Amino acid sequence: MKTFSIDDTIAAIATPLGEGGVGIVKISGPEARSILEQLFVPASAVRHPASLVHLAPRRLTFGHICDPRTGAMVDEVLAVYMPAPRSYTRQDVVEIQAHGGIVPLRQTLQLTLMSGARLAEPGEMTLRAFVNGRLDLAQAEAVLDVVQARTEAALRVATEQLEGKLSARVRSVRAQLVEVLAYLEASIDFVEDEIPSQDVIAPLRQVGHALQDILSTADRGLIYRQGIRAAIVGRPNVGKSSLLNALLRGERAIVTPIPGTTRDTLEETINIQGVPLVLVDTAGIRAETGDEVERIGVERSRAALDRADLALLVIDGSQPLTDADRSISALISRKPGLVVVNKNDLPQIELPTDLLPAVPRLSVSALMGEGIEALEEAVVGLVFGGAVTAADTPLVSNPRHQASLKRALDYVGAAEGGQLGGLSSDLVAIDVREAVDALGEITGETVSEDLLEAIFANFCIGK
Repeated sequence: MKTFSIDDTIAAIATPLGEGGVGIVKISGPEARSILEQLFVPASAVRHPASLVHLAPRRLTFGHICDPRTGAMVDEVLAVYMPAPRSYTRQDVVEIQAHGGIVPLRQTLQLTLMSGARLAEPGEMTLRAFVNGRLDLAQAEAVLDVVQARTEAALRVATEQLEGKLSARVRSVRAQLVEVLAYLEASIDFVEDEIPSQDVIAPLRQVGHALQDILSTADRGLIYRQGIRAAIVGRPNVGKSSLLNALLRGERAIVTPIPGTTRDTLEETINIQGVPLVLVDTAGIRAETGDEVERIGVERSRAALDRADLALLVIDGSQPLTDADRSISALISRKPGLVVVNKNDLPQIELPTDLLPAVPRLSVSALMGEGIEALEEAVVGLVFGGAVTAADTPLVSNPRHQASLKRALDYVGAAEGGQLGGLSSDLVAIDVREAVDALGEITGETVSEDLLEAIFANFCIGK
């Protein structure tokens, strides 16, 4: 982000560019109302330019955006003025709801910039909401998670963080540590008999247990937020694309009896019990092929398998196991996975027990849709280690928050060990202070400009 200034006025298109029913241009800052006055002509206005004195705050008003240089109408819009502090950024905010086309939105935005606004940086609207105290940092990050949620479970996690549930827990734990830190620093500055003795170990242990409790569902929270990549692998013509179609409940991949039909990786995301599962259909892997395009597809299949979190090895249950099947099974032996024995609608051949003996096997018919629900259950069990509680919403879903919590837990443990080991109060206080700062990075009490830049750079312009 180029600047953290919050004293100027910024503007941006707040909706995705393209054709749609409505598109919104948002303006935030001290000149927001003045800019609207220059561009907006209420339908009831008798002459131009019109005064907005008679327009009630927070009420949509019908009118037109006009070029103040020529008076030419740009678009028919609804405009609303939201005075500070009762707005998203706690500044004066204007929203212009125009037709959702690229040309009218861009022309409207250009007029706002010509009238004194600056083009907003990515996430700058939400940054101002954070700086002005409307949201803490964890809540600000949750705004992006709400926008990007791919399942209902992911949305539920994000909205609870937006409501401040994680922040409340973190602040409570941080407050306990601050009390410990205050005592330790007081014991450094004053003679011991001038301040009452205080137990440090008990609150440190209490904080440690609280941090462990918050972290206990973090891995699941990250899965809901980021999803899992599952590579569908196997030799040619075992039914990988058919399995993808069966899981998608639709015809997404081309399926033919000709080996090598799939030449490249194909990705689709499905929702399995709240988990965004990214399915990667890969080209059939075989040792040698004279087709250059197929060879490149096989290389990409291997790369996709390396990047995947788990593998679904598809075997044709109606044919004897081949050397290619064994070679591919060796590729996934160190990765979590499932052996999917396909084509159970045909007479089956018993598979040897030495093929990935520790990996669960499921029998399906991708063509007939048999066994697909059992496969989904097995995937979820594999992802969560068999422990799934749908009603239990994880508090933590952000890897940055998880890292800060782990760091705080480590410092709390070090402080407890130092206190038990007889270290001086000033040395123990160092670890406690580091833990306090680590927790402050989650809510924003202790945060650097570099960190803010890294966080808000991931937002879209206009949010």
